[in-house]
Amino acid sequence: MVHRELLDQTFAALADSTRRAVLTRLGEGPATIGELAAPSGMTLTGMKKHVQVLEDAGLVTTRKVGRTRQCRLGTERLDAAQAWIAFYQRLWERRLDGLEAYFTLQEGTE
Repeated sequence: MVHRELLDQTFAALADSTRRAVLTRLGEGPATIGELAAPSGMTLTGMKKHVQVLEDAGLVTTRKVGRTRQCRLGTERLDAAQAWIAFYQRLWERRLDGLEAYFTLQEGTE
């Protein structure tokens, strides 16, 4: 899959507040689909769909444990998203620093 497509899939998965809450919860440790669904009152089927989107994006891994599905946080795609964000953060910081230098220079000529 092309890098751009991976980022699109990652950011699309992160666009939903329920899925971000799942990632936050999994940051505390592994959880079953039922444990993830309980706080929101969501059905197991509904939560499984959210987890599947996260899994497809590489943000979560799951495995069958008995009759439950254990979910764990995956970091590979978040690393790619973080690198993309950091690149643009540095770009904008340089541009803003240049703008600040320009205005400082303009103030000195008045």
